[in-house]
Amino acid sequence: MSRLYDELAEWWPLLSPPEDYAREAEGYARALIAASRRPVRAVLELGSGGGNNASFLKRRFEMTLADRAPAMLRVSRALNPECEHVEGDMRSVRLGRRFDAVFINDAIAYATSEDDLRRVFATAREHLELGGAALFAPDHVRETFRPGTDHGGVDRGERGMRYLEWTHDPDPNDSTYLVDFAFLLREGRGEPRVLHERHELGLYSSAEWLRWLAQSGFEPRAIPRTSGAALNVSREFFTAVRNE
Repeated sequence: MSRLYDELAEWWPLLSPPEDYAREAEGYARALIAASRRPVRAVLELGSGGGNNASFLKRRFEMTLADRAPAMLRVSRALNPECEHVEGDMRSVRLGRRFDAVFINDAIAYATSEDDLRRVFATAREHLELGGAALFAPDHVRETFRPGTDHGGVDRGERGMRYLEWTHDPDPNDSTYLVDFAFLLREGRGEPRVLHERHELGLYSSAEWLRWLAQSGFEPRAIPRTSGAALNVSREFFTAVRNE
């Protein structure tokens, strides 16, 4: 497991502040409601991470949050104490019950092969009521992928964090791309620590997304992101209705 989601998890609110997610979460909520053929009350989020989207989605839905990283679940529990949290991998977790909707944000990028992605689709379908919708929001699809950089981070109390994120694809012929992170971590008046970490993420075409979702028992649709979406993410995400 990456250091970011393990030993550095407690720094997550400084890297990705929850308050920045209000507009994004509202867009996802509207898309789930529009796609679903049943009222949306109970929602399962797979790969829920630090719970930033859930901190807004819980105002509309009864959220159950599943993630494979215990340290990230601790961060989310502090932010969302009223939500149920479950430790489990999005490719294999089985809760033995169904929901009106399933939501997977950018954690879906850690499905780095077609087999991985199909396993996530199977998990989503297993947990959906008939007519329920799943929403998948990859950072990138192949058609619109562009290398780029991002940066950010905030100070809180005696701690501060800054990061540089470099997204690139050294081999356009495979189904992955790379994101290199450089982190600066400061505590009190001490010298900042400098850390580097590389993440390998999945990259698929929009046509592949739609085909594999259909083959997995869904009725899929590509949804354009709003014009206000960041330019360094995919221009679309995907909804998928369980139709049988």
